[in-house]
Amino acid sequence: MTIDKSWTTIRRRGSSNEFWNGLQHFLQMAKPFVNDRGFIKCPCRRCLNNASHQLEDLESHIFRNGFMFGYNQWIHHGEPATANAGTTVAGPSGGIHERDEMFDVLDDIISEDADEDAVGGPSSNDQYDDLFAALRSELYPGVSYFSSLNFLVKLMHLKVLNKWTNKSFDELLKLLKLAFPKIDLVESHYEAKKLMTKMGLGYSSIHVCKNDCALFWKENSLKDTCPVCSESRWKLQSGKRSGKNVPHKVLRYFPVGPRLKRLFATSKTAKLMRWHSTGKSKDNDVMRHPVDGKSWQKFDKRHPQFAGDVRNVRLGLAADGLLIPGPQSPGKDMDVFLCPLIDELKELWVHGLDTRDATYENGVFRMRAALLWTVNDFPARSSLSGWSGQGYRACPTCNEDTPSMRVIGKTAYFGHRRFLATNHHWRSNLQFDGRTERKRPPRRFSTTDILEQLRRVKTGIPGKHPNYGGVKRKRGDDELNWRKKSIFYELPFLLGTLLADPHKSKDTDSARRDLAKLGIRHELHLFEDGNKLMKPAADYTFSEANRRKFCRFIRSVKFPDGFACNMSKKVAQNDSRLLGLKSHDCHVIMQRLLPVGYMVEAQKQLVLILCKLERIFPPAFFDIMIHLVLHLPEEAILGGPVHMRWMYPFERYLKRLKDYVRNAAKPEGSIAEGYVVDEALTFCSRYFDDVETRFNRPDRNDDGMHPTRQLSVFESQCKPLGKQSYVELDNNDRDKAEFYILNNSPELEPYLNEHKQELHVRLREGCLNINEVHRTEFAGWFFEKIYAMHRMQAPEVTTELLSLSSKTNMVVSSYPACIVNGVRFVTHDRDVRLRTQNSGVSVPGTGQEMFYGQLQQILEFSYLNGFSVVLFRCKWFKCDSKHMVTENNITSIDINGEAYKDDQFILASQAKQVFYVADPSRGPNWCVVQHVKHRSIWDITDDGLSDIDLLQHNSSSNFTLFVDLGNLQEINLLRRDQDVIPIVQPVTNASRPVTDDSSFLNDADEIELSDEEDESVEEYADEETDAENDIDTEEDDDDRKRSIYGINISYSLSKNQFHSRLKFIYY
Repeated sequence: MTIDKSWTTIRRRGSSNEFWNGLQHFLQMAKPFVNDRGFIKCPCRRCLNNASHQLEDLESHIFRNGFMFGYNQWIHHGEPATANAGTTVAGPSGGIHERDEMFDVLDDIISEDADEDAVGGPSSNDQYDDLFAALRSELYPGVSYFSSLNFLVKLMHLKVLNKWTNKSFDELLKLLKLAFPKIDLVESHYEAKKLMTKMGLGYSSIHVCKNDCALFWKENSLKDTCPVCSESRWKLQSGKRSGKNVPHKVLRYFPVGPRLKRLFATSKTAKLMRWHSTGKSKDNDVMRHPVDGKSWQKFDKRHPQFAGDVRNVRLGLAADGLLIPGPQSPGKDMDVFLCPLIDELKELWVHGLDTRDATYENGVFRMRAALLWTVNDFPARSSLSGWSGQGYRACPTCNEDTPSMRVIGKTAYFGHRRFLATNHHWRSNLQFDGRTERKRPPRRFSTTDILEQLRRVKTGIPGKHPNYGGVKRKRGDDELNWRKKSIFYELPFLLGTLLADPHKSKDTDSARRDLAKLGIRHELHLFEDGNKLMKPAADYTFSEANRRKFCRFIRSVKFPDGFACNMSKKVAQNDSRLLGLKSHDCHVIMQRLLPVGYMVEAQKQLVLILCKLERIFPPAFFDIMIHLVLHLPEEAILGGPVHMRWMYPFERYLKRLKDYVRNAAKPEGSIAEGYVVDEALTFCSRYFDDVETRFNRPDRNDDGMHPTRQLSVFESQCKPLGKQSYVELDNNDRDKAEFYILNNSPELEPYLNEHKQELHVRLREGCLNINEVHRTEFAGWFFEKIYAMHRMQAPEVTTELLSLSSKTNMVVSSYPACIVNGVRFVTHDRDVRLRTQNSGVSVPGTGQEMFYGQLQQILEFSYLNGFSVVLFRCKWFKCDSKHMVTENNITSIDINGEAYKDDQFILASQAKQVFYVADPSRGPNWCVVQHVKHRSIWDITDDGLSDIDLLQHNSSSNFTLFVDLGNLQEINLLRRDQDVIPIVQPVTNASRPVTDDSSFLNDADEIELSDEEDESVEEYADEETDAENDIDTEEDDDDRKRSIYGINISYSLSKNQFHSRLKFIYY
C-alpha cells in the first residue's frame, strides 16, 4: 500500500486539515516502532532524526517546526525500504481537531519565527508542548467538538470580557469539576494563567537602582551595587541580605519587536499593517491618517529606502503607558528607564527583524521601524524632550523667544501682538499692556540651531542620590530651558474663568493688581472703601444670577443615546457650579453647547483671537496652555488628524490596566502579569466566531442583518423597540404614505415618468394640478398596469413588484422606538420623558437645503408575501429665512413653526439624526441644530474622502473661524449689573504701592527692527492684510443685542452699546 506524503510540504499547517490528517496517519504508522522506553526518532526540521522523543512529543514538534526536507522514505517510522513513496493512501480522520480554531492560533504563533530554510535555523523553544497536549485532549469523553484548550481559552476570554474576579473563576472551575467529574480542565485560575502566558509575548524584568541612577542591565547585569552611587542592588535588613535577593526596583519592559512580528504573522492583522499605503486618501486636500501629515511625507523623502517597503513601521510612543516602578515620577531620570526601548529602536532601525508576512506565501521580509511621534500631555513632554515646560521660555516651539512676563505669583504668557504683521495697527495700541509692541515674531529654529543649543547643555549625573544626581544645580543662561539632552537624540533617524468659580477662576486679586502694575483697565483696579478692599465685577464673568442660569441650561441639555454623559449630573444641586467634568465632557461642552468655529486659516486667525483676549482678560489668564493653542494648527499639518494623536485612548486603557491590580503592594507586577494574559486572549479572540469577543461584539445600537431586496424601499427596515401597537390610518393618510413609498422607489422611475406623460396628453397643457392628479391617481394606475402585465406573465413583474403595487394592510404597526442603520430613534412623546434626545430628524432636499423636524410616529406598512416598509411620520419645522438662521455655520431654528403638514412621511432609511440645544438668545422656541455622526458608522467614499469627526465621529466642525468682539480700542470692562465685590483682606496688605520691577518683563522694552525680511512674519500673519480687514466695522452686528444662552455679556463702548456672543475654539 502506497502512502500520501504531500502533506509534509504544506506550510500553513494550522489551517490545513490535510496536514493534520497526514500527521495523524504518520503517528499511527510509527507507533509500533518506538523503543522500549517509548522513544522514537523525530523527523521535524529541528531534530532531523538526530534526536528521539516520545510519540506524543513528535506531534507537537512536527506541527510546530514542520516535516524535515529530504526524508522521503520513512525507514525509521515503519515504511519498508522498498515502498513506493509516490502513490496515495487516505489518512484517518482528524477527529475532534478538524474545526478547532486553536490550530490557526498556534499556527500563526509558531510562524512568527520565520521558516528555518528562509532565515537560517529553527527555534529551540519547547514552550508549546503543553499547549499541544491541551489541544489533543478532549474536553470530556465523547465530546468530539471541543478540545480542552479551546474551552479554556474561551472561558478565560469570558472572564476578562465580563470582569469576573479570580475567586469567582476558581469557584466556577470547582463547580464544573463537580458537575462533570471526567472533564479535562485546569484546577485554578493560576494554572489557566500559566497556560495562557505561553501564547503571550512576555516581558523582561530589569532591576533598577533605588535612586534611579542606572539599570542593572547589559554590562551592569551582574553587579550588586549601583555603578553611579554604589548603593546596594538588593533590599537589606540590618545592613545584610537575608534569604532571597529582593531588588529595590524592577522595570518591566515589553519588547516592541516580537509584538510587531505577531501583527504581521497573524493573518487577521497583516493586511492592516499596510493600510496607510493601500487605504491612503487620493485627495491631497483630505487628512484622515498620519500618512497625510507633512512629518510622515518629509520622513519618507529623507529615507527613501525605508519608505520603499510599505511594511516598515512608523511608531508613536505614549509615555503614560510606561510601567515605571515606585510611587514617584522619574522626572529628569526618565532616560534611564527608556534605555531598553532606545536600544531596541536602534536595532529595529539599523538591522531590522526577519518577519513572516501572513499575506504572502514564503513572505519573509526584513522589517524595520522608526519612532516618529510621542503622545503625551505637556508635563510628560518636558520629561521626554528635556525642554522644561515652566519658566519664561516654557513654549518648546517659540523656544527662547516665548512671549512671557512675570505677574504676581506666576508667569503669564502674554504679548501675542508680536505675531501680528509689522504694520498692524494693534502693535501701537497702549491699552493691551501699556506699551508699544515692536518685537518680531519668534524665529524658526532649525535642527542645527537645536543641536547647537543642546551642545551647550551640561551633562548631569542621573539619579536622586543626594551626593550625586540629587544635587540641584542652577541652569546657566546659555542652556535656556534645556534640562538635559534627551536620550531620543541617540536615535539615528531623529535629530474655569467665565463661571467665576473661586476655586478655578483666574480673575484673582493678584490678577487685578497686575492690571494696576501695567497701568491699564483702570475700571477693574482694586480700591479701598473704608477698611475694606473692593473688587469691581468684570464684564467677562457671570453674575451670580447668570451663573445659575448657565448651569440650569447645562442641566437641561439632552444628547442622543451613546453620544455623551448625562450632563445634568455634572451640575451642583444649587446650580452654582459644574462638578466632576472629565476632559471629554469639556470638549463636548465647547464643541456642542457653546458656539463653535473651526479654523481654516487658523494660524492667522488665532493670533487675532489671542490679541483680542489679551485686551479683555487680565494677564494672569494666559498660562502656557492658552499660548500653546497658537501652535495646534501647525501640529495638525505636521502630524495629521488629532484623533490619531490625542491621549483619550491611552487614558481609557490605563483605567483598564489599573483594574488588573490584585496585589496593592505590587501594582506594577500585577499590571504586567494581567497584561500578558489579556494580550494572549485578545490575540486568540480574533479567531473566534462562535463566542462574543472585542472584535465581533455587537454595537450598542445594532439593528441586525436585514435581507437584501430587489426593490430598495423594502430595505427600509428597522429593529423595533418597545411594545408593538396597531393604528388604523384614515384613507387620506394611507394614500399619502403609499404614494411616498412608490415615489421614492428608484426602480419605479420608468412607471412614474410613463404616468406623467399620459397625464400631459390627457390633461390640457399647462394644467396647474397635474402633480396633484399624479399623486392621487398613480397608485391605482400602477396597480392595474402591473396586474395586467402579471396576467400576461411578463418576466419583469417579480414577486416584490407585484406586492408593491398592491394596497397595504389597513392596520399599521406602530412602535415607540427603533434602531435604523445603527442609530436609535425615539418618538417625541416618549423622548420628553427620557434623559437622552433621539427624536430629532433631518433629511436633505433636492438642492442644498436641509429639512429639520421631530419624529412623531414609527409606522410599519405590510404588503403581500410578507414584505414591509418602515416610515417615519414627522413634524417638520419651517425652514424659511424667518424661522431658520445660519450664522458662523451655526444653524438656529424656530421649533414652534410647523410646515409640510401634507407631506409628513419619510422612509426610515432616509432619516439622519440631529439633536436640538436651546438658544434663548433668539427666543424661547429657538434651538441650535446639532448634526450627529454616530460611533462605528463611517462614511468613507471610494475616492478616499472621509467624514470622520475628531471628537466623537460626529459631524465635523469644518467651519471658518470667526470671532467678532467688536472695536477693542475703547472698551470698558466694568460690569453694570454688579458694581463691586468686597474682599476680606486687610487694606494694608492689599493696597501696597506698585513699584517697578526689573524682572517684571522678560523681554527688553524696545528692539531694533532689521531691514531684512523676516519670513516667519509671513507664516503667522499675511503682510498684505491691512488694518481695515482686521477691524470689525459691521454696524449691524454692533447694534444687535446678543447673549450667551440668555446671559447678556455686554461691552460698554464710547459711542454705542455693543453686545457679542463669545465664540469658543476647540481643536
